[in-house]
Amino acid sequence: MEKDASDFKKDPYIALRFPEFRYFLVMRFFLTIGYQVQGVVIGWYIYNLTKDPLSLGLIGVAEAIPAIGIALYGGYIADKSNKKTLLHRVVGLILVSSTVLFTVTLPSVTAQIDQGWLISIIYVMIFVNGIARGFYAPTAFSLMAMIIPRAHYPNSSTWNNSAWQTAAIVGPALGGLLYGFVGINHTFIFVLICLALSFTMTFFFKSRPATYVRKTSIFQSLSEGLKFVFKTKMLVGALSLDLFSVFFGGAVALIPVIATEVLHVGATQFGIMRAMPAAGAVITMLLMTRFSPMNKPWRNLLFAVTGFGLSIICYGLSKNFYLTLFFLFLEGAFDSVSVIIRSTILQILTPDEMRGRVSAVNSMFIGSSNEIGQFESGLTARLMTTVPAVVFGGCMTLVVSGVTWLKTKKLVPMTLEDISNS
Repeated sequence: MEKDASDFKKDPYIALRFPEFRYFLVMRFFLTIGYQVQGVVIGWYIYNLTKDPLSLGLIGVAEAIPAIGIALYGGYIADKSNKKTLLHRVVGLILVSSTVLFTVTLPSVTAQIDQGWLISIIYVMIFVNGIARGFYAPTAFSLMAMIIPRAHYPNSSTWNNSAWQTAAIVGPALGGLLYGFVGINHTFIFVLICLALSFTMTFFFKSRPATYVRKTSIFQSLSEGLKFVFKTKMLVGALSLDLFSVFFGGAVALIPVIATEVLHVGATQFGIMRAMPAAGAVITMLLMTRFSPMNKPWRNLLFAVTGFGLSIICYGLSKNFYLTLFFLFLEGAFDSVSVIIRSTILQILTPDEMRGRVSAVNSMFIGSSNEIGQFESGLTARLMTTVPAVVFGGCMTLVVSGVTWLKTKKLVPMTLEDISNS
């Protein structure tokens, strides 16, 4: 007996019943886990070489500059291109850059390279990853919207972000453990296997042609995407809220410094610390497949960002390893609520023919705000020392949440149905 529409709405696994969406989740899972392990290893490796917290911030800058700079063009290309082909090329580029990182960190190679050149090559490959991200975000966003019917966007968004967060919890833990027990070279072999699996999944998608076919100049096309975002008050509010809260709340980037200089723990404990925000996010997202935060999304979004800021302040003040893990867990839990709400709003309000360009704007605000926030945290840690920098970031996040509430009071009582009909 077939289910009717009302049954589907009650089914928390409805998005998983689409085979292509399952391929998409597998692709994103292995891409994310490989990327996360690589990020942990590179951060720990560079900090051990330089002993400078600003070097961690420069990792974020090296990735954010190309990601932001090419994002709008990436969205334009995503709308004008076959989604399967473009995604295949983007994941392939990430695989190539990681292969280079694996090669230059081999003992036989590092022995022949000056440390300055070694660090420069690493930053260049991070820059290449930033270019790939500028194309990946709008392409993946557009493809997922084509795979899943509109009625199931909230459910697919929850599962999509759960897959990402699950990889994000496994990745840092594995990165710390592998680095501590088998070293950087064997850890990079694991990274390459994950990326190769993700690359393989791109072959299983159906061919997805261009969704934007009008013959207009690239500048006119990009301006259409920008105008749509900035005339949609809820989109602008959500993107701005994330940009500034993550910019000031990027204290997770300082975990290597907190681990070594405040808590005095090693690589294994560092990996556990890096995993805790994602652990909180995964558990919360699984709960949200049953208990949706979309009854009053804007109100819940503001609550989540406020909780995020408070957890950062507590994390910065903690001197106990286990308390620090708890506050990092809470940080991830609150952040996951805001991620689900923002991504669902974005899916609902964006027309099909603009998904690539709107996602590119979203990437400029959200995707790169993590890296910019990483730089802000590294810079303020250099200027203020680590603990005051973390507390400052949390306080500024609370300020951002309060100002946003004052500016958007009319959106607070809106339901998901109100948003869909707006």
